[in-house]
Amino acid sequence: MTVLLLRHGRSTSNTAGVLAGRSEGVDLDDKGREQAAGLIDRIGDLSIRAVVSSPLLRCRRTVEPLADALCLEPQIDDRLAEVDYGEWTGRKLSELAGEPLWRVVQAHPSAAVFPGGEGLAQVQARAVAAVREHDRRLSEEHGADVLWVACTHGDVIKALIADAYGMHLDSFQRVNADPASVSVIRYTPLRPFVLHVNHTGARLSAGLRAAPPPADPKQEPKPESKQGDSPDAEVPAGDAVVGGSTD
Repeated sequence: MTVLLLRHGRSTSNTAGVLAGRSEGVDLDDKGREQAAGLIDRIGDLSIRAVVSSPLLRCRRTVEPLADALCLEPQIDDRLAEVDYGEWTGRKLSELAGEPLWRVVQAHPSAAVFPGGEGLAQVQARAVAAVREHDRRLSEEHGADVLWVACTHGDVIKALIADAYGMHLDSFQRVNADPASVSVIRYTPLRPFVLHVNHTGARLSAGLRAAPPPADPKQEPKPESKQGDSPDAEVPAGDAVVGGSTD
C-alpha cells in the first residue's frame, strides 16, 4: 500500500506571504496552475487507483487535471484539511514571526496549540488516522500493491512523514514539503517505509511505475530508460510558513 502525499500547488497566499489556513477561496496562482497541470506528466502514468483531497479549494484545484486524466473522481476527506490556525489565520507571516508562540512552533511543535484553533499533535493524529484508513480500504479493494494520492498541506504532510519515520513530532520541522511536491510512503504490516520526500523533479522513480506489458518475442528488446529525479528540474521556492515551508 503506497500513498503519494501531494502538496497543493503554489497559492495566492503563498506569494502574498499570508498564512491562509482554512480561509475560503484561496486559489492557486498562475504558477500553481502550471504545477497542477504538470502532475499529469510527473505521475499520470502511474497505476493510481484513487485521489483523496483536502476540502480546501487550493487542493481541489491541484488534483483536478490529474484526476480528469485518470478518469477518477476525487474523494474529499476533512481530516486532510489544513491546520486550523485559529486567530493566526489570514495574518502576515512576517507579523506572526514576532509572536511568542512562533518559537514554540519551531522548537517544540508538539506543545503548540494555535489560539482559537487546534494543536499540531491533533493535526498529526487526524491525518495519520485518515491515511491509514484509506490505505486499508483501498488495499482491500485493489490489493496490497495499491497506489493512491492524498492531496493536502505542508504541515500536514510533514506530520505524516514524521510519523512514518518514527520521529517525534518535535523534529517535524526538519522535513520540507514545497508546493506541488510529492512525498511517498509505503505501508507494510511491519512498518512504514518512506520512499521519497519533497520530490519536485520531472518524474518519480521507476520503482513506482506499473510493470510494462509482456514483450513481443518477435521484437528486439529496448533498453530500459531510467526515470529518477531530474537534476535540471525546477524546484519551487520555499516561500516561508509556520511549519517552515509555504502554507
